[in-house]
Amino acid sequence: MSAAPTRSERAALLARPDLDGTGRRAALTAWYDAWLSGLAPHLPEMAGVALVAVGGLGRSEPAPYGDVDLVLLHSGQKFIGELAESIWYPVWDTGLSLDHSVRTMHEALTVGARDLKAGAGLLDARHIAGDSRLTGELLKSARAAWRSKAAARLAELRESCQRRWAANGEVAHLLEPDLKEGRGGLRDVGVLRAIATAQVVDVHWRDVRAAHVNLLDARDALHLVAGRSQERLLLQEQDGVATLLGLADADVLVHAVASSARRVAFALDTAWRAVERWSNSRKRGWSSRTPLVVRRPLADGVVEQDGEVLLAREAAPATDPVLALRVAAAAARAEVPIGPYALERLQVELVAMPEPWSEEARNTLVTLLGSGPALVGVWEALDQHDLLGRMLPEWEAVRSRPQRNAVHTYTVDRHLVATAVEAAAFTRRVGRPDLLLLGALLHDIGKGAPGDHTVNGECMVARIGPRLGLTPADSDILVAMVRHHLLLPDTATRRDLEDPATIDAVVEAVGGSFELLDLLHALTEADAAATGPAAWSEWKAGLIEDLVERARALAGGHPLPEPTPVDPDLFARARGGETVVEVGPATVVVSAAGVPGLLSRAAGVLTLHRLDVLAASATTVEGTTYIRFDVHPRFGSAADPLRVRADVRRAVAGDLPLEERLAEREKAYRPEAPPVATVPAPRVLWFDDAATDALVLELRAADSLGLLHRVTAALEHCGADVRSARVATLGGDVVDTFYLGGGLDRVEAEREVIVAAGQ
Repeated sequence: MSAAPTRSERAALLARPDLDGTGRRAALTAWYDAWLSGLAPHLPEMAGVALVAVGGLGRSEPAPYGDVDLVLLHSGQKFIGELAESIWYPVWDTGLSLDHSVRTMHEALTVGARDLKAGAGLLDARHIAGDSRLTGELLKSARAAWRSKAAARLAELRESCQRRWAANGEVAHLLEPDLKEGRGGLRDVGVLRAIATAQVVDVHWRDVRAAHVNLLDARDALHLVAGRSQERLLLQEQDGVATLLGLADADVLVHAVASSARRVAFALDTAWRAVERWSNSRKRGWSSRTPLVVRRPLADGVVEQDGEVLLAREAAPATDPVLALRVAAAAARAEVPIGPYALERLQVELVAMPEPWSEEARNTLVTLLGSGPALVGVWEALDQHDLLGRMLPEWEAVRSRPQRNAVHTYTVDRHLVATAVEAAAFTRRVGRPDLLLLGALLHDIGKGAPGDHTVNGECMVARIGPRLGLTPADSDILVAMVRHHLLLPDTATRRDLEDPATIDAVVEAVGGSFELLDLLHALTEADAAATGPAAWSEWKAGLIEDLVERARALAGGHPLPEPTPVDPDLFARARGGETVVEVGPATVVVSAAGVPGLLSRAAGVLTLHRLDVLAASATTVEGTTYIRFDVHPRFGSAADPLRVRADVRRAVAGDLPLEERLAEREKAYRPEAPPVATVPAPRVLWFDDAATDALVLELRAADSLGLLHRVTAALEHCGADVRSARVATLGGDVVDTFYLGGGLDRVEAEREVIVAAGQ
């Protein structure tokens, strides 16, 4: 059979519309088996020679563009090299990626004993052609060797899992997960098989079968959409993968992938705990079948035994609705996982929680939420056994729900849990730690419904609070926390904190309540820490701290701090005709007299020197402008002050080809463009009551190099007096806020100029 017909046959098989994922894998396996067998027509007649598939083909799970992993097994025949070439070369001619080896039985087992990946791979060996007895002997010997060295092999396997997870993250919670190597991915299903083969603990396959198929289908569809071997589910391919799988949209796809990965990860965690118990029993010198029973009471109806939290003998889930929460809180406090049997009993027998909740139930929930990092695993255990939705029905809508924002690391539900974990560190800083923890868990609960998640969340929490047994006053505070959970970060990064109107707006929003202000402050920090590294910085923390202090002062009847004064010496030098440029670690000050467009020119120079502008304030008196920039090095290394000063002065003098240099820099650093449909057009918003003596303009656009320079240049072209600017970066988007003090009619008339600058 020639290479060309082989490629076309395979392509036709991959394109068959009548096959689903399972059917395509079965058909592709059969096609590979028939084709590979045909490459060596005399192989079936040869004793002591066998063609064996390992990897995906060995498991009968070949990916559309995956590697073909083959072993030519022999018992010392001299012609084996010639035979191997007659098989390998036709495979190479098709363009397939081939991982091949030629080995005797002894060589294969020796390599498997030395190399973990090779040894685990032999566990999935499958006969293709030749002497089937040789393949059977290899498989039997490889599995026996794996079992005889189970303690060492499993310890090695667990270490490799941890390294892989650290490098690739979690499939369930990443925006663009690696479906194979990430935690909860296809590689982990193989790990479960390897643990099961060791025959030292039971592996609950029923919990992962459907999840495994879902992950295989998603990976295969990704290959077909990308047209190549690819394991990372990139954003630009998610719509195509969803369509190929017959799903409504990319969100449904990511939700299904996340749910499946969580199921696999949970099953593997359970299996590893069982392996650890088995290993410990071997070290103690007695059989795991007759363990020493030592039960440690943890709470009413809850005990700890052999590294797991279990139900006490007298526990009665059918009459004790708070039992699941007590189990969870005890497990989190003791930092011990809940045993599978206890979870299964709770899932089947637990009685519904009466409404409103009792004080014991509510306090136990708060105790659980305040347990810190141990909350994550315990909460996941409850969720995997459908216990959360029964206590908090709104949870189902956010479960594994993706967040299409590069700032976010986690799915909505995991983000809420992570926020509670972070909030636990702030409970001693607020007067109502219980409301802080509940607010952390519920602040984004509205993301489970279409529309504005804050408005949705208010309505949901207005129902949840009374259901939890909160007083009307406490329920109102919880609703206010959800309503205003973005108040402080949005205000601090988008408004002028030295403007009394800004502080007035915050005090009015919190009703002058110190208690609510402190709760929002702690919630803001916890929310940002749980969102991801791009959501928090020392600069933002300082702004929010400043905002809260000013709001507390105003609410308490104290005077606000005076505005930051202009440096009189620098201002005087500028009035004398000097272009003054002072460069510090986090600030750049530029001052000059009679220079139109000074703000845009200076911003452009800072962009050239890889300095991101976080905020800018401009003061102009009798033609002399004084500008202060808060900056941050884009790539972590500080700019050269001498070069920054020289380039600003050249730009002011008109000797620096600024536009040309910015265009070159943008071309050099421009990332691969996403599909046009995913990039919304810039928006211009006006706020005529957000400042004391200025109009506030917000530009919401995709982040790009030189954006602040282009927009300020457009505003200056329209004759606007830009008094200050704030730049809030939200992943790939920015909200640039400008305080304008003049030329407003023309700015409104030339709105499209501003929008074009934001492209």
